[in-house]
Amino acid sequence: MSEWTPRRVVVTGLGLVTPLDVGVPKSWEKLCQGQSGIGPISRFDASQYSVRIAGEVKNFDPADFIEKKEIKKMDTFIHFAVAASQEAVDDAKLVVDSHNAERVGVYIGAGIGGLPAIEHYHKILLERGPDRVSPFFIPMVIINLASGQVAIRYGAKGPNACTVTACATGNHCIGDGFRLIQRGEADVMIVGGTESTICPTAVAGFAAAKALSRRNDEPEKASRPFDKDRDGFVIGEGAGVLIIEELEHARARGAHIYAEIIGYAMNSDAYHITAPPDDGAGAVKCMERAIQDANVPKSAVGYINAHGTSTFADRVETQVIKEVFGEHAYSIPVSSTKSMTGHLLGAAGGIEAVFSILALQHGILPPTINLDDPDPECDLDYVPNQSRACSLDVAISNAFGFGGVNACLVFRRWQEA
Repeated sequence: MSEWTPRRVVVTGLGLVTPLDVGVPKSWEKLCQGQSGIGPISRFDASQYSVRIAGEVKNFDPADFIEKKEIKKMDTFIHFAVAASQEAVDDAKLVVDSHNAERVGVYIGAGIGGLPAIEHYHKILLERGPDRVSPFFIPMVIINLASGQVAIRYGAKGPNACTVTACATGNHCIGDGFRLIQRGEADVMIVGGTESTICPTAVAGFAAAKALSRRNDEPEKASRPFDKDRDGFVIGEGAGVLIIEELEHARARGAHIYAEIIGYAMNSDAYHITAPPDDGAGAVKCMERAIQDANVPKSAVGYINAHGTSTFADRVETQVIKEVFGEHAYSIPVSSTKSMTGHLLGAAGGIEAVFSILALQHGILPPTINLDDPDPECDLDYVPNQSRACSLDVAISNAFGFGGVNACLVFRRWQEA
C-alpha cells in the first residue's frame, strides 16, 4: 500500500453577510471597532414575544447579487449564501470553466434552512389552498440548495453537499471541504455556512427552550459572553464563505493567499440534545485532535475564536481551554465575536472562520464586547471591550452544536517560504 501525503490547503477568498454589514471590509471594520449588530426585531411583529431582539442583516438587497426572476426561487438563507459566495469568488479571482469545473466543489450548510418560507407557505396552504403553494417551495427551503444554487451559478461540477450540524455546521463544511482537497478529490472548494431564521417559529422555539437573552431594552448589550450577567444568546443571521484550494493550484494561478488551514477535528459528546457535559470532555478531545492534526505545539496557538454563546456553556468552554492548554491557557487571547453579531447558528462557523483568518492577516484581535463583570469561573483573557494589536501565527476557531457535535479548525498565518 502506497503512503499517502495530504495536500496543503490555503484560503484565497473571503465573503461575508453579517448583522454588522454586508461584505468583508465593512463587517471587519465594525467588528474591530466593537460595534454591535443587535437590535429590535423588525422582520415581524414581536411585541407579544418574550424575546424581541435579534442580529438582523440590514441594507441587504438580493437584487444586488441575484437576477430578479431567480430571487423568488430561494429563501433568504440561500440569498445570503449566494451573496457571500459571490464576494468570495470575486475576491479569489476564481474562474470556473470547462478546464477545471470537475475539480471545483461547493460545501455550504445551514443549521435550520428555509423555516421562514415554510411558515409563509403553510399559511398560504391553510388560507388559500394547495394550488397556491409555489412550485419553487421545496427547492426554496431544503438546505442543500444553498450549495446547489452556488454550484449552478458558477458551473462547479465537483463535490457538492452540505453538512447540517446545528451551530457547528459552518466549521464542519469548511473542514469537510478541507479534507476533500487534502485527499485529492477536488482542487478548489467554496465552503462555509449560511442561516436566516429570524421568524416567529424560531424565536418562539428558542425562547421556549430558555436559550435566548431577554435583555429587550438594551439589545446592543444583550450578547455578553463570559460576563456574569449573561442570560442567553441572541439569534442572528447571515453567511460566511471561504474559497479554499490546494496550495500549488493557488500558486499556479497567482492567487492571493490569506492563510493556510492546517488542522481540523470533529467528534460527539453523545451526552444531551442541547447541553455539553460539565467537564466538556468531547470538546477537549476535539481541540486536542485538531491541534494534533495541525502538527503544531500548543504553545504556537496565539488566538482562539471561541464558540462563546453568552450562555452557561461559556463556563464549560473556558474549562475546556484550560484543560487543553494548562497554564498556557492564561497566555492565549480568547474572544467571542458573537458578542457583536449574535449567534448565527449554521452560519456562525463560516463568519468566525473569516474573522479568525482576518485576525491572523491583520494582526488585530477582535474584542468580546459587553464584558463588564466577568464570571469568576471565566477567568481567561477574553480581549474585553476593545480590539487589540497582536502578532500571531496560529488561530483556532471553535464550534459546538446541539446534539453534542464539536468541530475545531486551526489556521496558520500565510508566509511565503
